[in-house]
Amino acid sequence: MERGRLYIVSTPIGNLEDMTLRAIRILKEVAIIAAEDTRHTQKLLNHYQIATHQTSYHDHNKEEKAEILISKIKDGKDVALVCDAGTPGISDPGYYLIKRAIEESIQIVPVPGVSAVIAGLSVSGLPTDRFVFQGFLPKGKARHKYLKTLEKEEGTIILYESPYRFLKTLRDIHDVLGNRRIVVGRELTKLHEEIARGKALEIINAFESKKIKGEITIIIEGAQKGDRPPAPTEIPHDIHKTIVEIIKSENVSRSEAARIAAKRLGISKKVAYKESLKIGGLGE
Repeated sequence: MERGRLYIVSTPIGNLEDMTLRAIRILKEVAIIAAEDTRHTQKLLNHYQIATHQTSYHDHNKEEKAEILISKIKDGKDVALVCDAGTPGISDPGYYLIKRAIEESIQIVPVPGVSAVIAGLSVSGLPTDRFVFQGFLPKGKARHKYLKTLEKEEGTIILYESPYRFLKTLRDIHDVLGNRRIVVGRELTKLHEEIARGKALEIINAFESKKIKGEITIIIEGAQKGDRPPAPTEIPHDIHKTIVEIIKSENVSRSEAARIAAKRLGISKKVAYKESLKIGGLGE
């Protein structure tokens, strides 16, 4: 019996019109569609009048479900893998099924389409000849440490982030990587699409007072000489407020808060710490 094939099918990241003609045809022709969230994918299938049977394939069942799908492909059935948005395997559990299919010598066919990584990079205005995609960064202090490993990366850096961690991630980017050029793509291809460009501090200030919603792609300028501005001669008027906010949000000592504030505000650590001593009730 001839084996089936595994199709890796890209779907829109927001705008349903971004579905390719080939993707529509493949989803109609395969025996099964393996979807990250079948309820979400059903809306897409209904829009394009696709009646193909779905089965769930997500992070919590990927090992068990992968074996079932591999078995069906071996039995001659074609399977299409889709994720909630964009290209399967990019920051989602599709990688596991693809890896297993390769191990079983199953033919894998890409059906390319939209990816937030490329969509964001294409409009960023930052260099596109060399870039690295880092997906979602770790949480908390581990994020700060991970960003340190990217400090000398010369290629454009691309990240995904949730609206809940967005501002904290922006601040960590500034604290670790400096006041680099940043582009933020929010709700790309959707009705409320927003693309913001500027230095890290400008982007932070622009979003601090906003209610942030939707999926976010962050594109960061790669390392280069002079990507940190010279320290200003004047002490920022909001330095005391910044230090107190850092201590409360990050639960760090006075000296550590002064260090973070110095990077965030573009002043020397010595000046920041001296100013922190003027704030009462901080301990240390």
